[in-house]
Amino acid sequence: MAASPSDAGVTMKNQKTGKPMKSVSLKIDDEIFGETERIRSVIKKPRNRYINEAIEYYNRIHKRRILKEKLEKESELVKEDSMHVLKEFEDIDYGS
Repeated sequence: MAASPSDAGVTMKNQKTGKPMKSVSLKIDDEIFGETERIRSVIKKPRNRYINEAIEYYNRIHKRRILKEKLEKESELVKEDSMHVLKEFEDIDYGS
């Protein structure tokens, strides 16, 4: 059984915004962690904020990919009907 988003972590509130937050434990490859820490030290961003922004960005990419795939699938479903309607419009004699 897949875990639902509410199953992950403990709900907390952000001290600055008051928005609910989840506490999660992550296992990150050493190389990725080291690179992340080096970048964070240069841009002076807290680890939590950096990871939140990275996940938010990754989610946007995947939402766009999912939408693109859905639109391509739905477009394919109506393609034949669209071509039929286009042909009917081409066959209309507008009295010229």
